[in-house]
Amino acid sequence: MKRLPYAPLMLAAAVNLAHAADTVPIQLGAITVNGVKETADEHDAEVARDKSANLGPLGNRRLLDTPYSINVVPHDLIQNQQLKSVKDILRYLPSVQGDGARPQSRGMQGSVVQNTRLDGLNVVSTTDYPAEQFDDVQVLNGLAGSLYGPANPAGTFNFISKRPTDERLNRVTVGVGTGLSWLKAADLSGPFDPEGKIKYRLNLMDEQGHSYSPGSTLRRQLVSLALDFQVSDDSVIETNFSHYNYLAKGLPGKFALATNASFPHALDPTRNNLGQNYAGDNDTTDTASVHFKHDFDGTWKLDVGLLRQIADRESTGVTNTLTGVGGRYNTTVSTATASRFTINSYLANLNGTEWTGSVRHDLTLGFSGFDWKNFNPVDGSTQTLGSASLSDPAQFAEPDYPDFTDRYHSATSTQRSFIFGDTLTFTPQWSFMVTGSQSLMSVRNYSLAGAKTSGSNDHGLSGAGSLMYKPVDDLTLYVTYADSLQQGDTIPTGDPGAGNILAPYRSRQWEVGSKLALGGVNLSLAAFQIKRPYAYLHDDVYGVAGEQRNRGIEFMADGKVSSNVRMFGGLTWLDPKLLDTGTASTDDTRIVGLSRYTASLLTEYQVPQINGLALNVNARYVGARPTDDTDSHWVSSYETFDMGASFTTRLMQRNTVYRLEVTNLTNERYWANIVPGGLNGYSGVGNASAQLGAPRMLQASIQVDL
Repeated sequence: MKRLPYAPLMLAAAVNLAHAADTVPIQLGAITVNGVKETADEHDAEVARDKSANLGPLGNRRLLDTPYSINVVPHDLIQNQQLKSVKDILRYLPSVQGDGARPQSRGMQGSVVQNTRLDGLNVVSTTDYPAEQFDDVQVLNGLAGSLYGPANPAGTFNFISKRPTDERLNRVTVGVGTGLSWLKAADLSGPFDPEGKIKYRLNLMDEQGHSYSPGSTLRRQLVSLALDFQVSDDSVIETNFSHYNYLAKGLPGKFALATNASFPHALDPTRNNLGQNYAGDNDTTDTASVHFKHDFDGTWKLDVGLLRQIADRESTGVTNTLTGVGGRYNTTVSTATASRFTINSYLANLNGTEWTGSVRHDLTLGFSGFDWKNFNPVDGSTQTLGSASLSDPAQFAEPDYPDFTDRYHSATSTQRSFIFGDTLTFTPQWSFMVTGSQSLMSVRNYSLAGAKTSGSNDHGLSGAGSLMYKPVDDLTLYVTYADSLQQGDTIPTGDPGAGNILAPYRSRQWEVGSKLALGGVNLSLAAFQIKRPYAYLHDDVYGVAGEQRNRGIEFMADGKVSSNVRMFGGLTWLDPKLLDTGTASTDDTRIVGLSRYTASLLTEYQVPQINGLALNVNARYVGARPTDDTDSHWVSSYETFDMGASFTTRLMQRNTVYRLEVTNLTNERYWANIVPGGLNGYSGVGNASAQLGAPRMLQASIQVDL
């Protein structure tokens, strides 16, 4: 039977599901907000209308007032679904592919640094981040170079840290998951002094045990501290400090393809020896940041920020390369990639409102940039561990690994952007937004001996213009054109020009969309087209050899459709094409790893007959995806379903929430992601690689407010 792309949405919508509150369930009827009584429906409608996101130099803006497709995964969804990482969070957004090496939206691969931010400041995307650290995750789909400076047209991923609370919070959570991993976490917050001039938010988390694979090891440990200093009524200093260690070993390795090989039907990820019990990731990420925020007169605001991050990686994960002969594969491990990233990033944004006659100007002036350094192991290499067959996976002897702390400085990248923006409001119905950034970029690559092997200095302008029309207060129609610069790729090892840097790429995007706050639900619909140069290895030479053109339509719904039912999710149709390659076999083909349809819908239902009981189900569908540039080989589509329940009550006069979640309920076997071997933003060459999706897993927890 043919699978319909909208099947998961229909199935999920047919199931009654639930929304669990953090404390005692909300009683229907009148709600007092800022001293004004509102009905529950009025309150939900106001929440939907006022939902906002941070747009970098533009500051916080209502989603209804932005001419971009922006999705916000809220804190209560992250908490109620017991999510553990940013990758888990991004799976709830159908326009986002977050299971690969770097997060991406609309089928455009992201970069290591330019597309990912923590409270607006650049951070590394290729390290693990714990969900417990963040209040929400915000994603602006598509081009954003005019707002943030040069970046891949992959969207902007902004992780928003938990901030200190005005009231005392002492929340403790304990949990257990598949493989007997034990979770202990504390979220502690409040003022230090009676006046609330100094406030804190301390998050502690420790999870240790095993995952679903036999012999696997899992460890997650977080210490995160946020401090707010109210310098005056108009000024605040916000600081964040975090230390996170993530260790996962013994999980299935990455699978790659030799020439003309194809992926088999997805394997059982719980089988022995698909990975090696000593192989995996051991990442430690230390981050410190500070923001100074000042409100001059209620109309002009200043935000100055600085961040320092050190991300250490001991990557010993194995790659099983399928040869295409009788299920045979060769297992290798590469330890030559960067074992340390350091980032210094900074911003300064000034926002305000002025009038020229009857025209209102929402103005912004900004400065944003970073210094990013790579360090690689001195003795890093690629080692072959052995060969085996999928019918009889083998355990191989552990190789000798290099000293990951014995590093050499391999590369430095810098970026500086000066940003300007003006939103001109002519009438309550019509407005026009223009933004632009002038940027300087530089890259330097170095040999083990410290000699510079290649480098580049580039500069350029990125711009965007948007026309917005509001026929009624709760509906916005818009059209946006964006033209954005990004750094060219470094030619990979194995090519005659290895180490040289291609000229900067320029991407262009058209987007037409609408946003509607309908009752308590935010609805958004956008159609887009993105074009960018496409660089890959062709005829044994790495370079631009065509154009990637992605067209698509995305629909999202977020909010309460009734007093008991809340939904979060949508559907994306994507037509990603490789064009003008000059080769018949690759021209007008689907981009590797991208599906035509992706759908995700979480529905939560608060059971009115049982006070405090909530049920939830999440359905996800990903269509078939090609695994080579000629579209000769494909992996099939897949559907997964998650189901859970929560019960909110009072235990010994303490607010208590019990949660139970089962992911991949039907134990679907699938390839979670297909990553091209040589694509814009990648330094590797070769054919596609993939990872197996996780099997059915269970997570249970108890949360108590002390």
